[in-house]
Amino acid sequence: MGTILETKALTKAYGKFKALDQVTVCLEQGEIYGLIGQNGAGKTTFMRLIAGLSFPTAGRMTLFGQPIGKTQTTDQQMGFMIENPAIIRHLTAKEVLRYFAKMKGLTCNDEQLDQLLTKVHLADTGKKKAHQFSLGMKQRLGIAIALLGDPTFLVLDEPINGLDPQGMVEIRALLRQLASEGKTILLSSHNLPELYQVATQYIILNQGKVVKQLSLLELEKQTRHYLRVVVNEPRRLAQVLSEIETIGNYEINHEGEAKLFQVESKEDLLKQLVAHNVWPITFVEQEESLENFYFSLIGGS
Repeated sequence: MGTILETKALTKAYGKFKALDQVTVCLEQGEIYGLIGQNGAGKTTFMRLIAGLSFPTAGRMTLFGQPIGKTQTTDQQMGFMIENPAIIRHLTAKEVLRYFAKMKGLTCNDEQLDQLLTKVHLADTGKKKAHQFSLGMKQRLGIAIALLGDPTFLVLDEPINGLDPQGMVEIRALLRQLASEGKTILLSSHNLPELYQVATQYIILNQGKVVKQLSLLELEKQTRHYLRVVVNEPRRLAQVLSEIETIGNYEINHEGEAKLFQVESKEDLLKQLVAHNVWPITFVEQEESLENFYFSLIGGS
């Protein structure tokens, strides 16, 4: 496995406004990178810089070990779907693919185009024109365009937008299959739970800056299961918990609500609390959500 994309202090400014500010990341082959951020966080700007649709104000960026603009091989090694899929309304799905294949300098026969349409579940569209496609079908066609030429690196902006639940399952399976073949995928999404089901690495952007880059394993540690305890005497809860040997790691917020991450026996804990005349109002197992972790990083709520 090798490095596909590396950026150092990448910055894009529009006057005094910095859409990207000192972004330093490294993307490795065979991984699916989830790019997370609110509107205006810099996700699309970052993707446009990778695609060569815009140019950085400062910093540097290398693709496949070469500075962008210094190699002639990257165009066919990469596939993009940024913002809205580029759909030609009066053409069929196969005609759209044939058009974009020519634009990329590729020679694709009917069999290859049919295989690509089958891969994105558009094989049965026949003579149906693109303007008759649903939003989800257009998203699939956009992914098919990005896959023309069998690129090594895919950059997909909101690829699951507009898909029904079945479509989401199919696209997730496709992305995992492509990663297993050695492709690197960078995809953005506002749907954090959906992203959690497919990405293996995460890059969190906020106001143009990378606030966190972490693996799926590291993210899972941040979204731990815990026992949520709220009692009638919150001021006494910390003291009682500190005296119970079977309690491991726990947190208590300023309102006296506790999250217990290591509890050997819930029954024993309950008995100990009652014995100290601390009565639980809430005593339930929960899981920290992706959204809570995300907002804890960017300072939102």
